[in-house]
Amino acid sequence: MVRSSSASPPPSRPLGNATRGTTNPNRLRRMDRWIAAHHATALRRGPAPVAVDLGYGAAPWTAVELLARLRTVRADVEVVGVEIDPARVAAAAPYACPGLNFAHGGFEVPLPGRRAPVLIRAANVLRQYAEDEVPAVWERLCARLAPDGLLVEGTCDEIGRRHVWVALGPEGPRTVTFAARLSALETPSDLAERLPKALIHRNVPGQPVHAFLRDFDRAWAAAAPYASLGARQRWMRSVLALSTAWPLADGPRRWRQGEVTVRWEAVAPV
Repeated sequence: MVRSSSASPPPSRPLGNATRGTTNPNRLRRMDRWIAAHHATALRRGPAPVAVDLGYGAAPWTAVELLARLRTVRADVEVVGVEIDPARVAAAAPYACPGLNFAHGGFEVPLPGRRAPVLIRAANVLRQYAEDEVPAVWERLCARLAPDGLLVEGTCDEIGRRHVWVALGPEGPRTVTFAARLSALETPSDLAERLPKALIHRNVPGQPVHAFLRDFDRAWAAAAPYASLGARQRWMRSVLALSTAWPLADGPRRWRQGEVTVRWEAVAPV
């Protein structure tokens, strides 16, 4: 992924389309928890960092929560909620506070002084786009990142029980994370309906992501005896078996949270 200059002038109109705006408090807790754990070093480095909640929706809950969760890592982090719908920006204004602001914009990610964010979180934003539009959006967003920045783009259900996201650095995609409320999960492939746009149409035989979910289901079935010890133990045993054939990027500490992260190149479309 080629990075364009973040110093280029922003477009005269926001880039992108308005989302449905659906949002609920605590919906993105799994993604936020992962970001706080995996991106802590970059958040702590250098001057006060800025993070972007891109396309936060009709209510600003996710931006408010992102600030609170990132401040457990860095007390002076700032969050800017960016929305392409000016009415949503106006509605969010009463929630602004020191460290939290809202801006009208889209994929150009308008920040004062063209600051480079250390994090852009885009949850449930690209689901409405065509698959062939995703690479250009990823490239534009990654070009806005600080050198050690992270783009996290994915999809979850309405109350955050099932969530899948891609993590990208300025160079492009790195990993895919699958996260679930384990007590409500029948099989790992239930997460297929929440695959991000870059992968959701690739869950078909012959594609790597389909093979990954197939193997995950087989490991889950083989771990059925551990269900008597709880869904978490069954999940962890399944992921351990999965790790013998797939390049996982995390370990038991994250597996206990109902997560598993796999390298992008292992599940990327072919």
